[in-house]
Amino acid sequence: MNEFPWLTTLWLVPVVGAAIVLALPAAQRTLARAMALGFSVLVLGIGVGLAVRFDTAGVQYQFVESHQWIPAFGAGYTLGLDGIALVLVLLTAALVPILILAGWHDEREVGSGTRVAHTYVALILLVEAMVLISFVALDILLFYVFFEAMLIPMYFLIGGFGPRTGDALLRRQRSRAAVKFLLYNLFGGLIMLAAVIGLYVVTAREGLGEGSAGTFDFRTVVAAANAGQLGAAPAVLNALFLGFMFAFAVKAPLWPLHTWLPDAAVAATPSSAVLMMAVVDKVGTFGMLRYCLLLFPGASDTYAPLVITLAVIGIVYGALLAIGQTDVMRLIAYTSISHFGFIILGVFAMTSQGQTGATLYMVNHGISTAALFLVAGFLVSRRGTRLIAEYGGVQKVAPVLAGTFFIAGLATLSLPGLAPFVSEFLVLIGTFTRYQFAAVVAASALVLAALYILWLYQRMMTGPVQKGNERIHDLAPREVVVVVPLIVALLFLGIYPKVLTDFINPAVSQTLTTIGRNDPAPSTPTEAESAHHSGGAHK
Repeated sequence: MNEFPWLTTLWLVPVVGAAIVLALPAAQRTLARAMALGFSVLVLGIGVGLAVRFDTAGVQYQFVESHQWIPAFGAGYTLGLDGIALVLVLLTAALVPILILAGWHDEREVGSGTRVAHTYVALILLVEAMVLISFVALDILLFYVFFEAMLIPMYFLIGGFGPRTGDALLRRQRSRAAVKFLLYNLFGGLIMLAAVIGLYVVTAREGLGEGSAGTFDFRTVVAAANAGQLGAAPAVLNALFLGFMFAFAVKAPLWPLHTWLPDAAVAATPSSAVLMMAVVDKVGTFGMLRYCLLLFPGASDTYAPLVITLAVIGIVYGALLAIGQTDVMRLIAYTSISHFGFIILGVFAMTSQGQTGATLYMVNHGISTAALFLVAGFLVSRRGTRLIAEYGGVQKVAPVLAGTFFIAGLATLSLPGLAPFVSEFLVLIGTFTRYQFAAVVAASALVLAALYILWLYQRMMTGPVQKGNERIHDLAPREVVVVVPLIVALLFLGIYPKVLTDFINPAVSQTLTTIGRNDPAPSTPTEAESAHHSGGAHK
């Protein structure tokens, strides 16, 4: 156990920050935003410190904290950090200051209440705290509590802080989008709760907890599951797997449980939408990798072909629907559905390349989506419309804005040299070694991505300046400060992903070893086949 509780401090700092921001006088809007930004930067500093001190050759879970929580039910306050969780912690900690800065004046659009700015940034900090503790929790019940709790502040960010409009229909659509987000995810969470309770009953029957109680200790249950000591029938373990998987598939989101995402993304402010797609939704794919595979290795093998099929459908479906969109923000939201399909594909390929690529993809998708969605948000705030047809010639009046949009778009289509390419390539390679057909079909999305991104750029940024676009001004200094770190990260991680894969690879290796999966051996032609082909060529 560590002398200082770094992981508790990591998630507690934004909670304290939110409380202080809410306690500030109503007139201190600028101070509220500055305080929230300061606390988020402090969280980033703690995250970087954890990365510096993390030993890639050390034990799987580091900085472990363990205290009793509800001993009668075998639940503890147990935290720990592995390489997979670490890179997602860094993603979260890095994006939140950028999102606060990007939404610096969002309260001017979302409403005129006296404490709008305070509430807005406080909710962002609360979401950050709950996501962080979800990544570091090593107690199943603790994870579940915050997995569900993060829905509440996210619901208010979507339903209460969308762009202000006098159109009653649009206000109702925003309210419906927030309710749809909440109901979908709450329903998934209720299914998961039944699975959590069922898993607890199984551990109690096997005497894994103290006395007659079961246990929620993640490491204890994983050790028992992979030693064949849970004792439950395969049908029971399959049902428990499906309970966890359903909740994660809703949050990720996996086709066909994705329909809440486009509505929520366009209803929220750009900063809130990025927080949801780039940060909150990663808890779903992280849950698949950590909980579904490690707790239920046999069921994961059983259902892997089904999940991979759904992931491939989602990849192609999201790309096709993106092509047909007339709303730029909705188009970007559909690209995320396609990208989440790639992440899930890599997770359930159960190869080292696939899972390393999936984890790296979680980070790279967060960065590229943040860049594209925020730049698009800056443009929409200037022009006042999300309709693609209303734009044209923007690069002539706002070249920096158009240039950053272009780079972010190229990253979204996984252009070589930019960060998403490495992760997408690893996912496809890792999938091809075990599921060749799925990898080939998924690769078709690369062509579709080029189509929807380049066509989007052509329609919005090139050609003559459309009427009304001549008033669009280029990025302001604050907006440049928001966008530049994201562009730099896309370029740097595209050239040198090793800075993250050094953390990811050992954790992926330990995951595959725990569930007893090895990479497929390369297949080579037999001597007879070689002789036959050689003879045919000679003839």
